[in-house]
Amino acid sequence: MKFAERFKDVKPSGMLKIFQAAEADPEVISLGIGEPDFDTEPDIIDEAARAARAGFTHYGPVQGLPAVRQSVCDYWDRRYGLKSTPEEVQIMAGGIQSAYLALQALLNPGDEVITAEPCFGPYFDQIYQNQGKVVHLATTAEEGFMPSAESLERVITPKSRVLMICSPSNPTGRVMDRARMEGIAKVVEKHDLIALSDEIYDALVYKGNHIPFASIPGMKERTLTMGGLSKSHCMTGWRLGYAIGPAPLIRVMTLLGANQTYGINVSAQMAAKYALDNHDHKTAERAKIFFERLSYCSDRLNAMKGIKCAPPEGAFYLFPDVTGTGLSSEDFAWRLIREAKVAVLPGGAFGECGEGYVRLACTRSMDDLVKAMDRVEEFAKGL
Repeated sequence: MKFAERFKDVKPSGMLKIFQAAEADPEVISLGIGEPDFDTEPDIIDEAARAARAGFTHYGPVQGLPAVRQSVCDYWDRRYGLKSTPEEVQIMAGGIQSAYLALQALLNPGDEVITAEPCFGPYFDQIYQNQGKVVHLATTAEEGFMPSAESLERVITPKSRVLMICSPSNPTGRVMDRARMEGIAKVVEKHDLIALSDEIYDALVYKGNHIPFASIPGMKERTLTMGGLSKSHCMTGWRLGYAIGPAPLIRVMTLLGANQTYGINVSAQMAAKYALDNHDHKTAERAKIFFERLSYCSDRLNAMKGIKCAPPEGAFYLFPDVTGTGLSSEDFAWRLIREAKVAVLPGGAFGECGEGYVRLACTRSMDDLVKAMDRVEEFAKGL
């Protein structure tokens, strides 16, 4: 069978290979996958069942049910003061689809997408699949793994079209402050860029407050805020995400989405509406638990031979520096899973500037995290 030329060499990512290796060995404690270990709250599940019994079993509007889109607006206004209308919101199959549809809507062949790295690795493939060109914007630990206005300015060319940013960050867990956002916003406006701002971890911030990039003056009309309920409301398997952005962009994304998914499960959408309207207290409770886990693991890692780890700021990730072990990120991750039965992701999977680091997702019980840290400590001692 012949495949499209641009996909003939497609291979599993480094992330996927680690996930597969962890799944194959029941003794492995996986700190790899970015999925909360909490189940969806029972009353959210009950709301989906209630909605289905009430007749929410038919096609819904491709853009998403109006009441659900209003709840997205209310959530972001209530928590962060970001004001939007339902016409500026699209409900879709997870936050990852919002990036794909936006790139599909915005890019002409050869247009450049600047990726502030380390970043979520699948975005590289999405850019390629939509005939764009990745421009790697490397960051350093010294600058908190966050881009600066100056570094952004240096990589811009006449082909620059889109900037992709993420705060709280996957994979680093770092949080961008307002001053840095304001500097970046000036460059975005100067060069007529569109910002795709991944804010899926908005509810998990431990240092300062979450600031939507669209709330920075001049950015609302040129920012697509990508969000969802997978991380904040423990609804990964429901495949519910959303985007908030300029209505003209949302309209095009909706037309494109109609040819991919023709809308999203409507009873699940009603469960999402209920969650957005009623579960702020639950997201706060879980954030407290994640912070306790992250703090424990960060302290343990910093006491280990050859490992340094920044304190937690957001999300549920740590991104420790393992260069002191003498191993590359890839070697560290694969030896750790084989010799110590702990799965982590090599930092290079998130961009070249992630080399020397690994990503830990603290999405296991504290008992499991204690066992995992004990195993990592023994492994590090033996290097």
